[in-house]
Amino acid sequence: MKEDKKISESREYFGPLYPYIVDEEITDIDYNGRELWLTDSRNERYVCEDCILPEGFVDQFTKRIANTVSKPFHKQNPVLEAETDKLRITAVHESVAITGRSFCIRKSLPKVRICEDEMIESGYCSQEMLYFLKNCVRSKCNIVVCGEPGSGKTECAKFFSQFIPENERVITIEDNPEWHYAKVNPNKDSIELKVNDVMDYTTAIKTCLRLNPKWMFLSEVRSTEVQYLIEGFSTGVRGITTIHTDDVRSVPDRMINMAQKAKSSDRLENDIYTFVDVALLIRRREVTEHNETKVKRFIDQIGIFYRDGKENHFQMISQDGEILQRELPEYFKKKFAEAGIEDPFFCEEDLRARIEQSARELMEEEMRTRMDSKINIREEESMRKFREDSVRQWLEDVKGEMYEEIKERGTYMGQKSVVG
Repeated sequence: MKEDKKISESREYFGPLYPYIVDEEITDIDYNGRELWLTDSRNERYVCEDCILPEGFVDQFTKRIANTVSKPFHKQNPVLEAETDKLRITAVHESVAITGRSFCIRKSLPKVRICEDEMIESGYCSQEMLYFLKNCVRSKCNIVVCGEPGSGKTECAKFFSQFIPENERVITIEDNPEWHYAKVNPNKDSIELKVNDVMDYTTAIKTCLRLNPKWMFLSEVRSTEVQYLIEGFSTGVRGITTIHTDDVRSVPDRMINMAQKAKSSDRLENDIYTFVDVALLIRRREVTEHNETKVKRFIDQIGIFYRDGKENHFQMISQDGEILQRELPEYFKKKFAEAGIEDPFFCEEDLRARIEQSARELMEEEMRTRMDSKINIREEESMRKFREDSVRQWLEDVKGEMYEEIKERGTYMGQKSVVG
């Protein structure tokens, strides 16, 4: 049997582009027919002046890709698409690209680019918002991550998906590999489904529901498959998906429009308010730092959807990165309570973990000091007990202070936000 050819992520294959292929800080490599532009993990975009592509390289490179994936690339087929586990490549022929043959290489690595400390320090979100969204995952809310193209929706979704227990099966459905759930969470039960010409999104969702999932991740809702996604949620399967919109309040209308009257719009709207629990919006904003303009990302809005009797309701929890409302409707209070969460805007478990980590670091420092000192055994034992008592008291004091600070402060200025 003939072995399928694959794009090799090697220096020989990518030539002068190779350094940017292996650089994990580079997220996008774009050639417009004249210049090579790079986008990095800080969301900064700039012309790569260090790389001048040799004459004829672009033609050779795109032909090499076309031959590897056995796809035509000429006037009659002016768009070429290919992918690897980490790369999505799109090339456009000069017959339709007036500025010359062009290409775009988008990278999606099997790692979570954002971490909790950076999220707080950079202003990506406040501590309260972070706790609330983590508690939404822990209480098994269905979540929609909104934003414009390139806003970082998938990265945000990948981050929060880490808080799903390892014994709850997650099935991802996507046309291009971006979640990398199995590699990011190697010890968790998961299946990754890939949409293609043989299996479309609708078929993939139906297949997913037969595989005993606890969670269903749809990389992006684009069309009529939204109907089957909502139907999947109605069976008790939980899920996370992304959608293009610039306001969380637009989610129901966007989904209804995508369904294209596949079912009664009123009925679908009711189902959306019943089975979609939370929507959050990732925003990009230009900020000036040290006379330099940068594009930053932050969580602008968080909203919740629910039905009370026969009425649909929406409540904005945060806007412009600031908590607006902490009082939740009874439906959500019950949902959080069933998950053992007393305060949705606080996470004692996380706080305890952070305090214990600090305590471990203090103890390790003490051990290093002890190893370097020449204190006699009796003095050492006395000092050890004194330090342990001090650490215990410190833990209690810090826990109380941090809790009160979070309760009192809890907000931040979205204008100053953000991490890429």
